[in-house]
Amino acid sequence: MTLPRPDAASPAPAPTPSGPPLPAFGFDREPLQALADALGVSLIDDPAGPLAAHPLPGPAPWPQGLVVPVFDLGLLRASGPEALRFLHSQLTNDIEKLAPGSAQWSGYCTAKGRLQASFLGWRADTPEAPAVELALTLPLAPVLRKRLSMFVLRAKLKITDESNDRAFFGLTGEAAGRWLASRIGKAPTEGEVLLSADLTAIGLPAVSLEPCGLNVALPRWLLSCPRDQAAALWTAACEALPAGPGAIWRWLEVLSAVPRVVPGTWEHFVPQMVNLELVGGVNFKKGCYPGQEVVARSQYLGKLKRRMHLGRVSGEPPAPGTDVSAPGGHEPCGEVVLAAADPVLGGALLLFESQTAAVQAGPIEVGGRPITLLPLPYSLPA
Repeated sequence: MTLPRPDAASPAPAPTPSGPPLPAFGFDREPLQALADALGVSLIDDPAGPLAAHPLPGPAPWPQGLVVPVFDLGLLRASGPEALRFLHSQLTNDIEKLAPGSAQWSGYCTAKGRLQASFLGWRADTPEAPAVELALTLPLAPVLRKRLSMFVLRAKLKITDESNDRAFFGLTGEAAGRWLASRIGKAPTEGEVLLSADLTAIGLPAVSLEPCGLNVALPRWLLSCPRDQAAALWTAACEALPAGPGAIWRWLEVLSAVPRVVPGTWEHFVPQMVNLELVGGVNFKKGCYPGQEVVARSQYLGKLKRRMHLGRVSGEPPAPGTDVSAPGGHEPCGEVVLAAADPVLGGALLLFESQTAAVQAGPIEVGGRPITLLPLPYSLPA
């Protein structure tokens, strides 16, 4: 459905019955609705963040490529002489060694090692000072800016929420890479960041569609520009490429098996429970950060008993945080991390975290629907 345009930020999810009230997650709807209007798409609600509604351009695998508005990402920026040192002391990855022109995943944990956010981060230095930009789930951005700012104290940096000033687009397919190269000189490789004028282009992991029965791998890129340039960029992209809905980008994100923390999974996972270290999001050799002792102990002491898996279910995508369990009303053995409708085979694909023993014993289900296990794009440690 199309969202209304109230003056207030979006409402926070209801508090969990057995835990403390959740933070006031939300985002400014009016600027995002204005962006949707400028692009000529609808804004729809989703538990993992807002999505752009747009007709699907024919059957997969879309060999011509696709361009998709990505509405569910926000952007934080840490800038100043001590920005790298500060983020290095707060996030799970080595930020001090993050080189200009490269991107990496990372997380932000509580003292108990539970993830409050997952980020895709890259250097965005200015002549005046170093800077790092962090893309994360949009409704989490205001909360994370406030929490990180609490620890700045006298450090020489500032943390700002740039979510209302930037627009994100997802690009996939070989033709999309050629169009991107025509705009900025080349299509960045995986993990590479190209800054050209006001554009930021990031190479993401290619996604195999084998779990959906298609023998093809789609390259992907994340493109960012100032909001006031978004309509012109969208028009130019749509002249060269078919346009797709935000749900398609979410589907590719699920297939990539890179975890993302959303309001429904706030503080639910230690990084290894969602395979964050397997996609390069945790550095075990760096110094201390909140939750570092718990994360290190989970890695080196004993066997990890919980992991994230990829699966398929019938029907609509289950919301993040929905219980996963064995059939017959058993106690939950895990929960949904992220899910998306499958436009190829129907039903939904989902990333879910679970006790490894329960997955191995099988079967498991979500909302009474059996989960069919699918191979991850990377190997889980034995």
